[in-house]
Amino acid sequence: MATTNRQVRLAKRPIGRPDDSTWEITSEPIPEPSSGEFTVQVDYVSLDPAMRGWLNDVKSYVPPVQIGEVMRTHAVGRVIASQNPAFPVGQLVTGPFGVQEFALSNGRDVVTADESLAPAPTWLGALGFPGMTAYFGLTDVGKLEKGDTVLISGAAGAVGSIAGQIAKLKGATVIGIAGGAQKCAWLTGELGFDAAIDYKSESVGKALHAAAPNGIDLYFDNVGGEILDAALAHLRKNARIALCGAISGYNATEPQPGPSRYLSLLINRASMTGFIVFDYLDRFPEGMAAMSEWIRAGQIVTREQVESGGVEAFGRTLTMLFDGANTGKLVLKISDD
Repeated sequence: MATTNRQVRLAKRPIGRPDDSTWEITSEPIPEPSSGEFTVQVDYVSLDPAMRGWLNDVKSYVPPVQIGEVMRTHAVGRVIASQNPAFPVGQLVTGPFGVQEFALSNGRDVVTADESLAPAPTWLGALGFPGMTAYFGLTDVGKLEKGDTVLISGAAGAVGSIAGQIAKLKGATVIGIAGGAQKCAWLTGELGFDAAIDYKSESVGKALHAAAPNGIDLYFDNVGGEILDAALAHLRKNARIALCGAISGYNATEPQPGPSRYLSLLINRASMTGFIVFDYLDRFPEGMAAMSEWIRAGQIVTREQVESGGVEAFGRTLTMLFDGANTGKLVLKISDD
């Protein structure tokens, strides 16, 4: 049984890509719960592109992680000590526990996880923030309609892979953009996308014209940059763009230029709307109910790429996101069990 709690803390703010000097591994005693609290042994932590933005000391939708703080993330683990009757010992829970081996919580923003529905890592993917991002980004921001032609970038990632499957379930034609033949084959094979474009080996603009000669009605953007421009060039009248992320520029050291084809929004009377999943917290029960039903019915394929190595492997695993080295939801196993 462990006697100390190892944690990943922010040592310094990175310029460009995070490296080993960005992080510090520290140890402290395992926290003991007081009245209303409980202690969680963290089993898995979530790795998400948004984490890179949280390292910058700039105004954003959440405060930046401060120097010396435990790195922010959602995690899933099991209650090992409790003075909160709503979270008994042995209960699997997910919440904002941070990158550490043990976490103390009062239950705020913590959800109990039903292992009969899905294993623990899935509660950080399809049944976590990525799944809710895909759901509300499509249905609320993108105003998805049956018969739409939908384009999704970063389609083999945690959010994109779920978004494409939801769009198919809702009666859309779905085109995914991903890096590499293997990822594209996964999209059109197991996930049922109608077409996939490999941005590493073909012209996205030409391939998009071939896959959607009449244009696209909805673009779910996870990457920004040149691919956003290609999508803008293929909009139909009254098209919608849901801006979820722009991972192509997250490690840039200079301000990134905006899209050069933005006038397509005017010409096509289209809209481009940014959104943050935290804005939908009060509607999570709606999204969770839908996602749970689809998973239970086998209509949504979930995939988690689980890396091992514990807290020491956090920095290395995070950079996999920026190399496109993951398929599906990237998760780091923390506990030895």
